[in-house]
Amino acid sequence: MTHKVWFRTAVAIIFLLLIIRLFMEVQGIFSPIFVVAQTIFLPLLIGGVLFYLTRPVLYFLQEKGFPKWSAILLIFVLLGAIIWLFYILIAPIVASQINSFVNNAPGIIRSTEEYIRSLLSQREHLPASVQEQANSIAGQFSDWASNVGSWIVSFLSGLVSGVLTLILVPFFLVYILIDHQKFAPFVAHFFSGERRAWIRKTLHDVDETLKAYIVGQLFVSLSVGTMLLIGYLIIGLDYAFLLALIGVGTNVIPFLGPYLAVIPALIVALVQDPIMALYVAIIMIVAQQIEGNLITPNVMGNALNVHPLTVITIILAAGNIAGIWGIILAVPFYAVLKTIVTNIYSKRKEITRKAREDLY
Repeated sequence: MTHKVWFRTAVAIIFLLLIIRLFMEVQGIFSPIFVVAQTIFLPLLIGGVLFYLTRPVLYFLQEKGFPKWSAILLIFVLLGAIIWLFYILIAPIVASQINSFVNNAPGIIRSTEEYIRSLLSQREHLPASVQEQANSIAGQFSDWASNVGSWIVSFLSGLVSGVLTLILVPFFLVYILIDHQKFAPFVAHFFSGERRAWIRKTLHDVDETLKAYIVGQLFVSLSVGTMLLIGYLIIGLDYAFLLALIGVGTNVIPFLGPYLAVIPALIVALVQDPIMALYVAIIMIVAQQIEGNLITPNVMGNALNVHPLTVITIILAAGNIAGIWGIILAVPFYAVLKTIVTNIYSKRKEITRKAREDLY
């Protein structure tokens, strides 16, 4: 019985649960490690994303005869030029719209509350259960509106702290670009024979999965943001650049991102002119259809091969467990885990097939 796959799997799960339980009991010992991990998490994450975006440029320059150090230096020059162009061309517009939005935020909140009160005034015609939900939503919105000032201050302070943390990003990016080809051999040298070949293949598949997700998702987000910006400018929506940037940020979250992006745009449209809300909804539907039926299939293809219902379930569960970071990282984490499990399953099938061939 000890040779059965199900028995070994059960024992492995039991040992894993015991290790997790022991780790939870002594987690105070590891608090310094948690502090260090929290400090480097964001710059390491951004450095990893930039690595997948700049690695093709690095390989291209090396093929053209550039030494690695000069190629990396040229990459940083290109990144600096892109940031400078953003600062010159787009940042002033976005900063102006942010200042205007902050100044007009009280009026926007009041107008939104009036629309909600107008809608809730009709709740006596609704069933009792729906009335209770409506009252609950109204109370939650009032709490949100009363705390919006403190949230803005907290957001700005967090933004400043985040900017200071981003100073570490170039250092991580440099060393990842220099040493990324050493990682797979370093891990594989602990194994030998077929296991080493399997480890190299699995690491390569994980690398391809991450590359497909990061590059594809960022391209999709930028494409959707561009479409939203064009649509908002055509209809003359206030804060068009700011709302389009929000759309770029929220579209990093698969499937749910477009629905999150439309909420602030609808609020601004209702305050500006109620008919604008209809135009915003049409723009979002058109952009989402183009993204879902044209851009995503051609950019990401079947690289992840994850069912939409699975993605939604993962995002909702990860959001309850780990908040916003769980929502952002859940899908790539699942894709990587699925790649590893698929490779393990394929290897088990191969071992079973060879055992049967040897038997006969």
